[in-house]
Amino acid sequence: MKPSFKESLFILFQHIVPQHLLSRLVGTIADSKTPWVKNLFIRWFAKKYQINMSEARDEIPSNYPSFNAFFTRELKADARPIDQTELSIVSPADGAISQLGGIEHGRIFQAKGRGYSLSTLLGGDQKRAEQFTNGNFATIYLSPRDYHRVHMPVTGTLTHTTYIPGDLFSVNQTTAEGVDQLFARNERLVAYFDTEYGPMAMILVGAMIVAGIETVWSGQEAPRLKKPIHTPFNNQSSSPITLEKGEEMGRFKLGSTVILLFGEDRISWENSLTATSQVQLGRVIASANQ
Repeated sequence: MKPSFKESLFILFQHIVPQHLLSRLVGTIADSKTPWVKNLFIRWFAKKYQINMSEARDEIPSNYPSFNAFFTRELKADARPIDQTELSIVSPADGAISQLGGIEHGRIFQAKGRGYSLSTLLGGDQKRAEQFTNGNFATIYLSPRDYHRVHMPVTGTLTHTTYIPGDLFSVNQTTAEGVDQLFARNERLVAYFDTEYGPMAMILVGAMIVAGIETVWSGQEAPRLKKPIHTPFNNQSSSPITLEKGEEMGRFKLGSTVILLFGEDRISWENSLTATSQVQLGRVIASANQ
């Protein structure tokens, strides 16, 4: 189906607008602690997206010191129970499945007629890409109204991260259907973990007006450089970074996308999941193969 005139205009706008400048500007406003500024934006956002504050640890929007603090708000301890069934793999976030399935011939499906290279997604690291050849992927889109902290789908020990600079296109469905290799073009952080089900990668993809990506081990990520930054983690040390299933691993300041990668024959996605399926943090999305 051809995009509508409105959709075509939206995609054209993203090609010509100074993406990083606009994102920095929005990020500055979102970090503002001036009461009238942050409260104005919080009230507008909460009303427009019908935010369910009853789930939040602090239910009063004006209590948050900035819009970003409100946007990345913590939920109550019992708001998202984490499934503890043996072999279960849970959703790392609230959102919607953009696509999921097998990684075929070294490529990942993006949208009808569009895909991208696994190696390119991982910053050209062919050796690491080989760990996921013929494996499985899931792309989860976090809309503006969703909870924006990202958690572990399984217990894992961090082994390496790669920050990859890039564009900042929107990552909604319209853009996914209209921009080639979207997720392999946008700025992103790849985090590799060793798990009991083999290697796993979690890719946090930046997007237009996303003011930043944070991880629990190093805080603000995505420095504004023009080359990939590789950070190995020596897990022979006395304090390896091991995160339990359901534990927070990072967060987005404004909406974006998480991509999960698993190796060949390691996991099987739930049969009920298809593109556009809604998912919620802690609920089962796959099971490990025995």
